[in-house]
Amino acid sequence: MGFSRGDDAGVYRLSADQALIQTVDVLTPIVDDPYDFGRIAAANALSDVYAMGGKPLTALNIVGFPAGSLDIEILQRILEGGLAKLREAGCALVGGHSLQDPELKYGLSVTGIVHPDRLWQNQGLRPGDALVLTKPLGTGILSTAVKAGKVSRQTIAVMTESMATLNDRAAAIAATMDLSACTDVTGFGLVGHACEMIDGTGLGIEFDAEALPLLPEVEQWSRMGLVPGGLGRNMCHRLDRVDLRPDLPEHILDLVFDPQTSGGLLLGLPAHQARRLVEQLQDSRRQAALVAKVVEDPDERIRLL
Repeated sequence: MGFSRGDDAGVYRLSADQALIQTVDVLTPIVDDPYDFGRIAAANALSDVYAMGGKPLTALNIVGFPAGSLDIEILQRILEGGLAKLREAGCALVGGHSLQDPELKYGLSVTGIVHPDRLWQNQGLRPGDALVLTKPLGTGILSTAVKAGKVSRQTIAVMTESMATLNDRAAAIAATMDLSACTDVTGFGLVGHACEMIDGTGLGIEFDAEALPLLPEVEQWSRMGLVPGGLGRNMCHRLDRVDLRPDLPEHILDLVFDPQTSGGLLLGLPAHQARRLVEQLQDSRRQAALVAKVVEDPDERIRLL
């Protein structure tokens, strides 16, 4: 499995009962604290393995660092944050690569394993399935507002913990259910990744706009126009696939196109199991919600209702 359908990671079959998952993600800083940035970058890279139904095994650090302008202790704290998140995931750090770069960057290449018969893909949805989103939306908008010095410390803490939370528990619970498809919501936004789930399938997705989980303060900063450039690019690319209810609040449109960092899993499964999955995630830091249903639709539209 490679580039053909935009799945979250590459997969290479090793044997009848084992396949290799490979992925790589690199970020520029999204929060000010170096340790938290490391945690977020590691969680973001690990997420693609969970989105394929796999278990992460090893990771390689990838660093771009402006050695002449930043204190090396900043890099140390970033790497410590990444290592802490890898240990939480049971994933071994086995090396890495660094280069001098005028802009700070950090990420990881992660290798995982999965049984070929239990591999998840971003397509396979069935009419009548429900979609569960396991983290709230709004990291792109909030990060833009943070750079403008607008966001409260409390909201920054909530956003940071959301991004630094692994998608392991949601994946583990979903693995016990009749899952049809899975992806993680990252740079293409909710609509972009939902479109990938239905391209060429003869299916559509109807989102309940009122059910979408949101981070604090997101609506406020969206209304002020504090949105990232990637949001506009996502909208230009996919808006023609979207039908809107006439009275849809404008900030909802921003949120479904907002590029996410270390976002939640978007999982398709029968409605009764979707409700159970949400219930089982309520005792965690995740703000999971049942957000959509899958319908037959030869036009393959995304509807915000």
